[in-house]
Amino acid sequence: MDYQTITYRLAENVATVTLDRPDVMNALSTQMRAEITDAVITGGREARCVVITGAGRAFCSGQDLGDRANAGNIDLERTLRDEYQPMLHAITNCPVPTISAVNGAAAGAGANLALGADVVIAKQSAFFMQAFTKIGLIPDAGGTYFMPRQMGMAKAMGAALFADKITAEQAERWGMIWEAVPDVDFEATWKARAAHLANGPTAAYFEAKNAIRASFENSLEDQLALEAKLQGKCGKTRDFKEGVLAFLDKRTAEFEGR
Repeated sequence: MDYQTITYRLAENVATVTLDRPDVMNALSTQMRAEITDAVITGGREARCVVITGAGRAFCSGQDLGDRANAGNIDLERTLRDEYQPMLHAITNCPVPTISAVNGAAAGAGANLALGADVVIAKQSAFFMQAFTKIGLIPDAGGTYFMPRQMGMAKAMGAALFADKITAEQAERWGMIWEAVPDVDFEATWKARAAHLANGPTAAYFEAKNAIRASFENSLEDQLALEAKLQGKCGKTRDFKEGVLAFLDKRTAEFEGR
């Protein structure tokens, strides 16, 4: 795909997907959603870690509401089903680890796009906002799924109803994101995190994601059985053998990743 609203860069096994409509704070258009979906799927094939970030001062301001002619006339059910769901599935089902590097405001669907990644790293000056009730809507793009699991019912309910700004430092304290880092260290931090994952055991990362997500629906016995099954798969990989040998040899493991 010839990308018009994002940029895609592959370097050292890291695919970086940059939302690139800074003039509208990277608001999500139909074309951008399709391009993000394609780029994440491509990154999942070509790379060992996928990073999603934004150009300019915002990460993503959410749904593009700039067309006054269509104000209040958008078929939101169809849009969510046909455009947002494929994008979110591409991110959450990605076979390699995903990072949201939140460089600025993440509002509405933009906040939930960020929360869909496996790891969220944000500038301290960034913020998240479930802005939906400000225009008479409920959180969507996975927000009602991600928030209660990441920050608990009470915080999720308040975020949804009040639509307050949540600073990156608050988000970190609440368990909503992995870490908030000083602005000056932001780029170096997410790049180092991405490099770490890109050099790690990709198959084990994938199964760890599967196990952790399944835990919300499983009983303890079901989860123990799943752990045993998935660990059995990991135990048959070259990465496991290499990891043990590297430990015994007191050296850094060199994982295949696939």
